[in-house]
Amino acid sequence: MNVYPFQAPAQEQPLPAPLLRVQDLSIDYASGAGIVRATHQVSFDVYAGDRFVLLGPSGCGKSTLLKAVGGFVQPASGGLLLRGRRIVKPGPDRIVVFQEFDQLPPWKTVQQNVMFPLLAGGAKRKEAGARALHWLDKVGLSRFADAYPHTLSGGMKARVAIARALAMQPDILLMDEPFAALDALTRRRMQEELQALWEEAGFTMLFVTHSIEEALVVGNRILLLSPHPGRVRAEVNSHQFGLASSGSAEFQAAAQRIHGLLFGEELQRSACDAGAGTAVAVHS
Repeated sequence: MNVYPFQAPAQEQPLPAPLLRVQDLSIDYASGAGIVRATHQVSFDVYAGDRFVLLGPSGCGKSTLLKAVGGFVQPASGGLLLRGRRIVKPGPDRIVVFQEFDQLPPWKTVQQNVMFPLLAGGAKRKEAGARALHWLDKVGLSRFADAYPHTLSGGMKARVAIARALAMQPDILLMDEPFAALDALTRRRMQEELQALWEEAGFTMLFVTHSIEEALVVGNRILLLSPHPGRVRAEVNSHQFGLASSGSAEFQAAAQRIHGLLFGEELQRSACDAGAGTAVAVHS
């Protein structure tokens, strides 16, 4: 692996042990044409407090990778370790937020929806109710605690899903294109609120998207995956970007550079001339 920094890096400090380690992960699935490889020998580490983004075109296996981390898909080869323990099945230490918010049972109120997995996990009703209200307050929905899902907008349903996930206090929050179904303005607002929530609560997040701009806004580290089958193209540090910088020349240069890396352009070219202020590790 060659590392091409956009600018000279500061003296590196030793990294702690990763919270999540994905090692040479290959995933296959059956189709009418036989066995198809979704991802091939993908490796990456996620550290506590990371906003780690899996970015790639449709069909590159990024959602499949997320499901494997969730324990819903078994790899053909390679390994998945969370806190040093192998992932073999779903667990409450990994909670998924999907893009379909109709996953909220319509007969339960907002508060009851957030309480439901807590009660299923053995929490007392009083404790579950208090934790539900706490997280609903964090996402700005405490006054809608008694409302039903059909009365909520798409953005509000997204907030309920995030509150429900964080109330479980998972080791890592898994988000599979959670804002893809929202209109552009609501999507931008949700990105802003997710960033503010992360700054306050400091959770660890693995986020899937096919939008370069969303990856730069949401993530502090981005893994770029090639078109099918998904292979690691590069890893990008993007902590300096956010919604406030999304119109800047540096942001646009970084987005253009990522596009080139994703689709095979300039893979072997030094990144020093891109001027995007982002460190990139390029995998050949």
